[in-house]
Amino acid sequence: MKSISGPIVLFTCEHGGNRIPKQHAARFVAHQELLQTHRGWDPGTLQTANYFHRQIPSQLFASQTSRLLVDLNRSETNPALFSKLVPPPSKSQRRELLETYYRPWRQDVVDWISSQTERRQRVRHLSFHSFTPELHGEIRTAEIGLLYDPGRAREREFCDIWRKAIRETFPEFRVRMNYPYRGISDGHTTALRKQFTPEQYAGIELEVNQQLFQRPSRLVKQLIAGLYQSWDQAMQHAASNLE
Repeated sequence: MKSISGPIVLFTCEHGGNRIPKQHAARFVAHQELLQTHRGWDPGTLQTANYFHRQIPSQLFASQTSRLLVDLNRSETNPALFSKLVPPPSKSQRRELLETYYRPWRQDVVDWISSQTERRQRVRHLSFHSFTPELHGEIRTAEIGLLYDPGRAREREFCDIWRKAIRETFPEFRVRMNYPYRGISDGHTTALRKQFTPEQYAGIELEVNQQLFQRPSRLVKQLIAGLYQSWDQAMQHAASNLE
């Protein structure tokens, strides 16, 4: 049997925008300010994902539909799939949201990974997210978080390498592992791990403190370029030592 080769790169951006389709706009008339906050989207992530995607041959799946409409980073059984911060959708609306926005997007990602594994390619997946500096009165104590499954050696070892590379690029940054969330909590990468083996798939989530995206454009561009450079260094090191 031919051995698995790779890796090949997949980028996803589940919360890249705060758009609300016209047919659902009535539910959000009184929540326009909420849409602009971290509850409505992950600021900075689409810009970062697009930059990474432009640098190397890769596949990018990015959504600009607000997470307040339906959260592409949650499983269908998660109570947070439909936000409780806005009026709940009716049964018919829930069905329409799942069939129009949620299921096709998630299935496209699965189908693409499957097409690579059928060709004996190994997929390295990076999912882009950003987090609010303060949540429920708690100050987040990091600039960067790397989320992964500690039980998957490739994910764990890659994040160790990337963390060192980020610190070399941005010595002033606090880089924390599985922070501000656990890498094995309900999410897109967690769902994909259930469908693909560690030999086929490794999924990492990059979490960036949104304060970093609120700085002047020049500094934001430097941030994104530095994150890419550190990730590329980690990828090259992994290719030489881990694959």
